[in-house]
Amino acid sequence: MLTTGAGAAETLDPRVVLGAYAIGVFPMADHRTASSVYWVEPKRRAILPLDGFYLSRSLRKTIVQNRFRVTANRAFERVIALCADAADGRPDTWINPAIERVFVQLHRMGYAHSVECWDGDRLAGGLYGLAMGRAFFGESMVSRERDASKVALAWLVARLRAGGFTLLDCQFQTAHLASLGATEISRSVYVGLLSAAIAGAVEGAVAGAPGAASAAGAGSAAGDFFALDRVGASEIVTTESPPDGKVIAQLLTQTS
Repeated sequence: MLTTGAGAAETLDPRVVLGAYAIGVFPMADHRTASSVYWVEPKRRAILPLDGFYLSRSLRKTIVQNRFRVTANRAFERVIALCADAADGRPDTWINPAIERVFVQLHRMGYAHSVECWDGDRLAGGLYGLAMGRAFFGESMVSRERDASKVALAWLVARLRAGGFTLLDCQFQTAHLASLGATEISRSVYVGLLSAAIAGAVEGAVAGAPGAASAAGAGSAAGDFFALDRVGASEIVTTESPPDGKVIAQLLTQTS
């Protein structure tokens, strides 16, 4: 892991953060209450190939049976707060208030998105990340019930596939991510994939051009995070009416 100098947490600016992601760098904090952040560029990068998600028989059953109600961008602030909270086996996190604040700003600008898994009215888990061009930078995922984060990731992969994305960045490899199909690549290979994924979508994002955030890029250079909500529908539907789990399982098993 390569780190650069720390900066004051309160100085995080959305445009600076977008510019950092565009060159393969992202912010982290030492712990939840840290007053500063540092910038990270891993020597080895974890990505999850969008055609390589491992859908186990048990996970497919959970998805097809619609065990969780899955939504997108319905509770972004609750998801990031849940990811930042301590939990059994994870007493501290790298998401400090400055990172939380800037991602809420990026969400309001149209760049940061969440996937939520609900058990009734209870938020059982989910994930959040940043979309730019045809790249999605996964930040954190969380479960408060068994398999909730796996289901959220499966829905994210289906959403990215439906929307024409080409890169799902997972930052650091873990055994959990590897079991779902993530693989580790070198920094140089990652930079090549990143450059292709965000080509033509960076200038407006970093400049904060009005309207640029609605698609996290411009024209054909941008993936469509909400394309999944139109799968099987004759007209655009809201994220309150997501596809059935059977559609998700089908999308995940389709070959290119």
